[in-house]
Amino acid sequence: MKIAVIHGPNLRLLGHREPDIYGTSTLEDINADLQTEAVGLGVELETFQSNHEGELLDYLEEVIPRVQGILINPAGLTHTSVSLRDGLAGTGLPVVEVHLSNPPAREPFRHRSFVAPVAVGTVAGFAKNSYLFGLRGLVAHLQRTTEEN
Repeated sequence: MKIAVIHGPNLRLLGHREPDIYGTSTLEDINADLQTEAVGLGVELETFQSNHEGELLDYLEEVIPRVQGILINPAGLTHTSVSLRDGLAGTGLPVVEVHLSNPPAREPFRHRSFVAPVAVGTVAGFAKNSYLFGLRGLVAHLQRTTEEN
């Protein structure tokens, strides 16, 4: 089983960017923790980050034949991108949305997610652990649906 992990805009700044909101872990730290977790779960990961919406959409199209699910932190595109929402839905793959902070507890413009309606679940507010919880949830979902089929 292989999972695509997608990091949206500005996430390469983690560790330096507003640590009181996003924590002090870098993107490299998060990817390393995810890799360790993936080994324990018996899955492979493919990671991708871009600050550009079009590159994220191109990646979604390219990754379809290689993975069984998508773990995504859409970052600021969560609240603005119908195109990303449509691209995720268009993959036909299960998606789990993750956020380091808790968007509904922040500014009003962050309260709406275009991604959530096409995701099997959302994990938010647990800093880097949101990714780990999201990965576990996605793998459990994939195993459950495989057993049912």
